[in-house]
Amino acid sequence: MASPTFSRQAKVRIKDLLLRTYIGIKEEEINNLQDVVINVCLTYDATAALDNNAIASALNYRTITKQIIHHIDGNRFALLERMTHEVLSIVMEHTAVQWAKVEIDKPHALRYAESVSVSLEAHRTKTT
Repeated sequence: MASPTFSRQAKVRIKDLLLRTYIGIKEEEINNLQDVVINVCLTYDATAALDNNAIASALNYRTITKQIIHHIDGNRFALLERMTHEVLSIVMEHTAVQWAKVEIDKPHALRYAESVSVSLEAHRTKTT
């Protein structure tokens, strides 16, 4: 009987990070804080973390989350697309991240809709 093969690729999800920021183009949006809900999904090679069982060997997703919070809280955005791009850039600054997808929801942005969201993704190309 063959032994199972385990992937060493970890998928990390930061779910429903609720923040308040200035987002939009209408005067009401520019002058009033609004909720945004951020979801991040990323992958990285977790071989060292699995082998060593040490935080120093793992991707520190707490650091990534703190960077996102700091960036959103200290900024103003006209477009949800731009905010999503900037958050994705923060995630991809961490060289261990191989692929990431960021989706940001703006609740109640449209009448009769629960929310509007924009998602973007990025991946590293392998160099040989």
